[in-house]
Amino acid sequence: MAADQRIVIENCAIATVDADDTEYASGYLVIAGNRIEAVGAGSAPEGLENVVRRIDATGHLVTPGLINTHHHFYQWISRGLATDHNLFNWLVALYPTWARIDEPMVYAAARGSLAMMARGGVTTAMDHHYVYPLGSGDLSGAIIRAAHETGVRFTLARGSMDRSEKDGGLPPDFAVETLEGALTATEETVKEHHDASFDAMTQVAVAPCSPFSVSTELLRQGAELARSLGVRLHTHGSETVEEEKFCHELFGMGPTDYFESTGWLGEDVWMAHCVHMNDSDIAAFARTKTGVAHCPSSNARLAAGIARVPDMLKAGVPVGLGVDGTASNESGELHTELRNALLINRLGAHREAALNARQALRLGTHGGAQVLGRAAETGSLEAGKLADLVLWKLDTLAHASIADPVTALVFGAAAPVTASFVNGRQIVEDGRLLTVDEDAVARSTRDEAQRLARIAAQG
Repeated sequence: MAADQRIVIENCAIATVDADDTEYASGYLVIAGNRIEAVGAGSAPEGLENVVRRIDATGHLVTPGLINTHHHFYQWISRGLATDHNLFNWLVALYPTWARIDEPMVYAAARGSLAMMARGGVTTAMDHHYVYPLGSGDLSGAIIRAAHETGVRFTLARGSMDRSEKDGGLPPDFAVETLEGALTATEETVKEHHDASFDAMTQVAVAPCSPFSVSTELLRQGAELARSLGVRLHTHGSETVEEEKFCHELFGMGPTDYFESTGWLGEDVWMAHCVHMNDSDIAAFARTKTGVAHCPSSNARLAAGIARVPDMLKAGVPVGLGVDGTASNESGELHTELRNALLINRLGAHREAALNARQALRLGTHGGAQVLGRAAETGSLEAGKLADLVLWKLDTLAHASIADPVTALVFGAAAPVTASFVNGRQIVEDGRLLTVDEDAVARSTRDEAQRLARIAAQG
């Protein structure tokens, strides 16, 4: 849509998730080009020029688009396996299968992962891809192509592993890269694909996988590389008690101290999970503004534990939500994580005071934008920000008797998405993607999942 063309959305409840948590029981929002031009109470201003579309959003809640801060798209074609394992056993069981992925598999899996998220209100996604088998093709390019076709804003966290079984790690020896190869390929990916502009649709982060699958040198040099290129850093951290034991045995310190010793704390860093954090760890994250991707369903699926999200938020740690890979969160949806984050955290020490509905919505929107370093551009509905937003239908049987729309969205059943806009472009209408053929995506993911299973069975 041209910069001077406008879409007007009216007669809806609006949760802006701005700094003041401004909400309107009945309000309007104006999109001009790819930006939000105005948002407010009541009816839209009279006399707006070049209005190409008006949407009567009666019965809807409008929120910022959801922002996913941790995922592994390739796992879409290995769902439903190792369903009764903890993290380390799960990884050992699945690495031999994952090590046989190739470009067509990764492309199909990325399309499936992105489609599932987008149709459920995600407007900004990320993928932490760290499995690059030799001769498997242009995996990073395939993932980025899938995101472009789906129409979501996207961050590729270019992952890597160089600590295999022979070095005391978990991945098979044939599933890892060399230190030099990983750093070179990561730098090339950043230089080819990263866009630093305000309305960038594709960005790249440097993302060695985890303390138990990468060498200390890959972590240290990866951090140096990211900062020399001006991009963000991402990895897994403090996910399980087994990881903490591993770090103490191998490095003589816990995960947070180890990360700090390798340059991996800072406002340009975010880590996935962070379940097993003591007070000192949380204080270090708060002091350095290191971000956290909270993945409640995956943490429960793998019996990892309950992250101390209320304590992190109180300390000032930036926290967003993550789907995590669909081999540990088979639903692949982020909007269900709003509810799961709230409910699971209430099982922790803070009980009913842990999180409320508006805090959960903030985690999935503005919190995610903070973690990805894009809070100036997206994550809230404010004039001048990018037009990434969702219309949730709340007047059906599932939600109509809940008076407060934010409570309905978070506590209630997964709400239908009537429309989702990314960069001012509508990508979802009445729960269906407008950018790709969902049925064709489903067929290709099934075919590639079956092909992967056959190859893995052959050893």
